[in-house]
Amino acid sequence: MNAFQTGAGLCARVLIGFVLAFAGQSAMDTQETVAVTEITPTVVVFSTKTGNVVALVGPDGALLIGTPSADSTARISSELASRTKSAVRYVVIAPQDPTHSEGDAGWGRRGAFVAMQEKAVERIGGHVMGAPPPLSERFVKLGVDRPRIAFSEVMTFDVNGEAVHIVHQKPGYSDADALVHFHVAKLVYWGEVFPGDGYPAIDTAQGGTLDGLLKMLDGWTDPGFHVVPARGEVTNGTSVRAFRDMIVAVRDRVKRSIDAGHTESRVIAEHPTADFDEKWGHGRVPADAFVHEIYAAIKTEK
Repeated sequence: MNAFQTGAGLCARVLIGFVLAFAGQSAMDTQETVAVTEITPTVVVFSTKTGNVVALVGPDGALLIGTPSADSTARISSELASRTKSAVRYVVIAPQDPTHSEGDAGWGRRGAFVAMQEKAVERIGGHVMGAPPPLSERFVKLGVDRPRIAFSEVMTFDVNGEAVHIVHQKPGYSDADALVHFHVAKLVYWGEVFPGDGYPAIDTAQGGTLDGLLKMLDGWTDPGFHVVPARGEVTNGTSVRAFRDMIVAVRDRVKRSIDAGHTESRVIAEHPTADFDEKWGHGRVPADAFVHEIYAAIKTEK
């Protein structure tokens, strides 16, 4: 067992889960190691290969929010069973790139209530008028289903002594973005809006916008907030402020170059992220791709 502190002075208990074979409906058994970070006695974070999952656990059962992998479901289920006697499971899947989605990660067949924002569900074949289409080849191979429940603007949970609000936001990473706020624990989660491992993705194919991304981060920079990124370690509002300030700085640099008449290739060659790459240049979005996103967003606004 290892202990570490976040910037807000949080002492988090980290339990490294043993490697557990998960036998599902996929073509072969797979294995995954899952780390568990305890925020409070009832709020924990599971780190899976597809992303973080925030869990609220107590006598009412468990509420999971994030992007669990199919391979992690058995391990997480076992950990939840050690923390609550209730069999109730609520799972809310955050928006992802559809080509990398693992659907409901197998929670539906375990009897869980599994939901997703309606626009995100539509992109993986759900929330349709009429008979639903067959599952994708990817989902069949993984042995998972689509979330069968969709929400539009707001979903709330009053469980285990906590009030959790999931509120649809203006498009940032995508048009399915939502702010998740645990009021008692003072914890927030946005999924890919705050990736945690590098520069953000602004997925215009899913309706993402730079302005929406920045507005979503505003108001959550208090160091007293626990912030769970899409991936990586739990942090606080100070990190959100630094992340937002970085985006604004790059945006302003790119805008000055555009105003000076520079082409996109020249703007990228100027490397406006140079002083940020050491900290944020090692994630899923390369520096040049991030500059391209900013350039495209500014040109669209013009």
